[in-house]
Amino acid sequence: MNGFLEVFLLSLIPTFEGRYAIVYGIGMGYPLWETLLAASLGVLLLSLVLPAALPYIDRLMLWLEGTFLRKVAHLYLYYVERVRKKAHPYVEKWGFIGLTIFVAIPLPGTGVWTGALAAYLLAIEKRQTVPALILGGLLSMAITLLPALGLFG
Repeated sequence: MNGFLEVFLLSLIPTFEGRYAIVYGIGMGYPLWETLLAASLGVLLLSLVLPAALPYIDRLMLWLEGTFLRKVAHLYLYYVERVRKKAHPYVEKWGFIGLTIFVAIPLPGTGVWTGALAAYLLAIEKRQTVPALILGGLLSMAITLLPALGLFG
């Protein structure tokens, strides 16, 4: 598979996203500019699509509760509750900046997917959500890029 496509697809995976897609691309020896572009496009796509798609995902999960796939719905609802508890202090206290910081923290359980869900759950307007997700996702990539290039050791 093409390195650009690999990094791009990895940047779309929840919790992996652009920040770890960069580490993968650098580790595989792909060109740095190609890796950064692919991961950035993934962050941009997620930041634009997720805020619009989450209401439909919610409806789908509520429908799944009445089917044999109810365990999938319960897993989603468990994740939703964790996100609400984890992100609420950041977003409630600092709004746009809090959401940006929450997304920028390069740890599992934060990132664009979780930030988009948190913004949806906390009813943050899309015109604030999308820029916060983009900025936070790019900051997260920058934070992981420096050690991946060996600049800290």
